[in-house]
Amino acid sequence: MTTRTVRLPKFRMRFQQLVTASLALVCASAPLRAQQERLGTISFPTSGSAAAQPHFVRGVLLLHSFQYSEAAQAFRQAQAIEPRFAMAYWGEALSYTHQVWNQQDLAAARGVLARLGPDSEARAMAAPTTRERAYLAAAEALYGAGGKAQRDTLYAEAMARISRDFPDDDEAQILYATALFGLTQGVRDVPTYMRAGAIAQAVFRRNPQHPGAAHMIIHAFDDPVHAPLGLYAARAYSEIAPAAAHAQHMTTHIFLALGMWPDVVSQNIIAAGPDTARWQAGHSTHWLLYAYLQQGRIAAARALVASLAAHAGDRADMRGPLGNFRARLVIDGEQWNSPEAAALAASAGAAGEDEYEYATFAAGYAAARRGDDTAAREWLARLQRTNGTAVDRVRAGAPGVASVPVILELTLRAELLRQRGKSDSAIALLTHATSLEEAMPAEFGPVASLLPSHESLGALYASLGRDADAAAAYTRALQLQPGRSSALLGLARAEAKRGRTEEARRAWLQLADNWRDADANVPALAEVRAAARTVPTSR
Repeated sequence: MTTRTVRLPKFRMRFQQLVTASLALVCASAPLRAQQERLGTISFPTSGSAAAQPHFVRGVLLLHSFQYSEAAQAFRQAQAIEPRFAMAYWGEALSYTHQVWNQQDLAAARGVLARLGPDSEARAMAAPTTRERAYLAAAEALYGAGGKAQRDTLYAEAMARISRDFPDDDEAQILYATALFGLTQGVRDVPTYMRAGAIAQAVFRRNPQHPGAAHMIIHAFDDPVHAPLGLYAARAYSEIAPAAAHAQHMTTHIFLALGMWPDVVSQNIIAAGPDTARWQAGHSTHWLLYAYLQQGRIAAARALVASLAAHAGDRADMRGPLGNFRARLVIDGEQWNSPEAAALAASAGAAGEDEYEYATFAAGYAAARRGDDTAAREWLARLQRTNGTAVDRVRAGAPGVASVPVILELTLRAELLRQRGKSDSAIALLTHATSLEEAMPAEFGPVASLLPSHESLGALYASLGRDADAAAAYTRALQLQPGRSSALLGLARAEAKRGRTEEARRAWLQLADNWRDADANVPALAEVRAAARTVPTSR
């Protein structure tokens, strides 16, 4: 098995960037919580005073759950009580590096360290123990001279030394595991993720209430192949740290990878916060929308997008995310003639908005499915102009950076060819798209390519009566994105036509389970429920 080390596509990066903003919004709106809030349990003894230490521990707990702004505030509270508490400055500085997201605010972190002392020697004098000086030295390496990749490597090496020198220090172990994610620089490298996961598992066995251990296990295994290894941690994390909004969302990295749609819905509703009027088009609501669509709950998805749009108003920074949300609704909900499709076309066509390829693609694909060939071709031309250097980068051998916009373009071109009866050419384009999608990193969230190319290829084969090829394409689609309802429907139909009743029955039953709360007007609902009841089991 080859390890894929390809950078995240820019669409995933855009939604990932919303994580920080979404969490900041939650943190800013939440009142200061009492010290007895449930964020997990750790042991992190320091030389800090009895008054400062609880704030420090709270900061570390928040750090483990990626509640970075709240963590920094807690560390500053510890500093206010004890101005020379070196570890409080260490913790605040650490809050400005987000290894899993490949984010770092170098200037802010250096500013924190400068408040402790003018240089590393002066700062080391404030750390009274060998262990604390080692932690502080690790932060100095993280924010010292050199490029980010070099500093991330030096920091990971420093944390490895601390974890070896202090083998009973679970915080050193978890921080080392987290540092390993930083080594990948935004790339999902499977062996590195497995190393981090193994370290976190060992800590979790010793302390089942450790939020960082549960969190890192989930991040290490949140792809469809390894997700079963993280299910126990996902089940536990929301109970370990119920006061951390990110902990509620993070569990769904595993649930989504396993197609557990009710869990994805319930946890992201909690993560988005109790005040639905304040929800915005961010990380948790994106995953919530995706899960609604897999459940066949189109009305709920539509209401969510309408609410997000009402809250966003005329905010320019929300136009792109809302366009992406509408694109998801139109494509996964097959809402070709919907008000959302019309709104999508209007926003994607606005000046400056054609940078959002999701919206452009969805507007074009919806037009094609409506039979409006002229409009679809106009959208395709816009998408091709927008892609620009993306196509060149893919041709030059860098598909991980630019493959998603190219997959979208290939998919729209293939649909237009299919409608003109040029099936062989359409198959060639979609086969190329599948090869690009196969080269992308393993998924850890809603499908990056919006409409999986294997599903498009399966639908094309099915329309040609090539049921064996259709079944193979849908099977591969479900391996990459387990539990997707459109792939299950295509697979069930293809297998039923082939007379493979047991394979068809399994797909019908899983889809019927996905759609147990589906809207009554979902077109295939009656077919699915009838088939799930009546398809016989082969002997």
